[in-house]
Amino acid sequence: MSKNIATYICTGCTIGESIDVEALSSVATEEYNLKVCKKHPFLCNKEGKDLIQSDIENSELDGIVIAGCSPRVNTKEFSFESELQIERVNIREQVAWCQKPNDEDTQMMAEDYLRMGITKIEKTLTPKPYIAEDLSSDILVIGGGITGITAAVEGAKAGYNIILVEKEKKLGGFANNLYKQIPQKAPYKQLEEPNIGEKIAELDQYTNIKVLKSSEIKEISGEPGKFKVTLMNSGTEEQYKVASIVLATGWKPYDASKLPEYHYRTYKNVLTNIEFEQLAKEGNIHRVSDKKKAENILFIQCAGSRDEKHLPYCSNYCCSASLKQAEYVTELNPDANVFILYKDIRMPGRLEIFYKEIQDNDQIFLTKGELSQFTEDKDGSITVEINDNLLNETVRLKLDLVVLAIGMTPSNSEDLNLNYRKGKGLPELKYNFPDSHFICFPYETRRTGIYSAGTVRMPGCISASTEDAQGAVLKAVQCIESIKRGEGVHPRSGDTSFPEIYFERCTDCKRCTEECPFGMYDENEKGTPVPNPNRCRRCGICLGACPERVINFADFSIDSISSMIKAIEVPDEFEEKPRILAFVCENDAYPAFDMAGYKRLQYSAFVRIIPVRCIGSVNKVWISDALSKGFDGIMQIGCKPGDDYQCHFITGSELTETRAENMQETFETMMLEPERLRTEFIEINEYDKIPELINNYVEEIELIGPNPFKDI
Repeated sequence: MSKNIATYICTGCTIGESIDVEALSSVATEEYNLKVCKKHPFLCNKEGKDLIQSDIENSELDGIVIAGCSPRVNTKEFSFESELQIERVNIREQVAWCQKPNDEDTQMMAEDYLRMGITKIEKTLTPKPYIAEDLSSDILVIGGGITGITAAVEGAKAGYNIILVEKEKKLGGFANNLYKQIPQKAPYKQLEEPNIGEKIAELDQYTNIKVLKSSEIKEISGEPGKFKVTLMNSGTEEQYKVASIVLATGWKPYDASKLPEYHYRTYKNVLTNIEFEQLAKEGNIHRVSDKKKAENILFIQCAGSRDEKHLPYCSNYCCSASLKQAEYVTELNPDANVFILYKDIRMPGRLEIFYKEIQDNDQIFLTKGELSQFTEDKDGSITVEINDNLLNETVRLKLDLVVLAIGMTPSNSEDLNLNYRKGKGLPELKYNFPDSHFICFPYETRRTGIYSAGTVRMPGCISASTEDAQGAVLKAVQCIESIKRGEGVHPRSGDTSFPEIYFERCTDCKRCTEECPFGMYDENEKGTPVPNPNRCRRCGICLGACPERVINFADFSIDSISSMIKAIEVPDEFEEKPRILAFVCENDAYPAFDMAGYKRLQYSAFVRIIPVRCIGSVNKVWISDALSKGFDGIMQIGCKPGDDYQCHFITGSELTETRAENMQETFETMMLEPERLRTEFIEINEYDKIPELINNYVEEIELIGPNPFKDI
């Protein structure tokens, strides 16, 4: 059944000065026989919005196409309280602002984009949200340290029921071992008494917090809104249903015995900063070997940290902890001498004030240098030689104690015991910290509805862990409310679509289950995928993976994109106007194209852009369709992968590279040049590279020549 679609073309923002709007209108009225096609100088102002709203209220429309500015802007202005499908066609940033005005090729580009927009409305449906029955609103917090306690309190303040699980007999975690803590409040100069007792007492003020000590996770299954949690509580099995989870299981100190150069456990008077904290708490800082009062103490920073052989990263807390412990020494033994050997001193945030206070302490000597000698004397003392980088001389010290500032490693997330096809724990980044997208979404893990906080997420101090807890529990709350509305979470928050599978044609190939970065799919005994829609991030990677094309979204499907490709007019080879189809990721690449337009950077008008949810959502049938249509070259442009940047859907860019290589091999068997498929990655701020990226590829395609399938 054909749809009743209305089209609105904005002529403002130089669009009307760059494009023949009358000719553009004829695409809608003559080619697609649309009854309504209206023009307005400013569709985003009140008069323009009223024009559209009036037609929505008075006409039996199925959808509207708005040709004007980018769909990334004026979102509020073009949001109408209606179930109509709305498609935004970008003829401002990606036509009028990046092409020659009133040029034949510019006009052809605008007309193609309008064809694509109308076709998309014709071939898609309005998504209907997936809302599971009997949803929970409770939050499970795993870990009873400072991070977990803070998350529980903040969640309770927001009105949610909290289940706080701690495997030990008492709450508090590592904070229970502190003699004193670094400054948490102004003026940030003096050490403070640990406040963990106050935080534990605060839990008792909330009747909506249930604390379970001596408890461990036996299994977690299900999906957000319906997580089924099985606990072992003091030997008894208990079950709970929760909506979202905050993981706050803390950290473990790096094993100092892996650092043979410091002779830990061989030299008795070599301690870790963890062990030294206990000495201070006992009120007597002494040598381990003979219990004599320690008069000369050396703190060695970055013991194993910032070292590619051990922990390549900075553990963030070590410098402040050593400065704090140096202060202990001068407090408990005013005659002692304290030395701190560092690579760099790193004091995040307001702790710089505390650092300056320590620098004024005459008993504490800080020096940047490297150890050249580390030996034990007969009396148990440690003799060290330091090549000092600041004084440019060798410093020799005889010491009673050497304290190693040991870095943080995250606790094992496999203790979650997830009943997921992809494993018991959380997928981890390079250094074993669970994460999803470390740039844009720091608290999310790759398991939707499970949020990491504190030192299990990244190294940090008490203050950082407290802030983390607040952020993570807020995300847990957002997840709950999104699930109730049937909406996705980041980065497509608000999206009510979800993957629908035509199981009659599914061949159980397992591509979707294996390639989904978020563990959305489980499998039954036959290997058939079992979707858990609330785990889905709506990236479409499973759609791109499926060789049978049986996975689709209501508003993003194999047929809709294929139809958009076929709607584009491709000149024959004699017109010498090559056509390049660009699948562009909506997260980074598409905004970069918009910014290029905003900056009025011009690039070839021979390219046609189709935005996709993730570059990993591109199905090979679209590439085949593009070649069959006569496109001379195909580009896939996505988020840049790597250590310093990241695909918003984790593995989408990497999968695209692999798939592209396979497709290029297929090209060669078809006697097609593999260069006709190009994969590129750009950061969101690399808009200035777009003209060169596009123009160079167009030149390369012109040298290769027309697609041999163009006239078939």
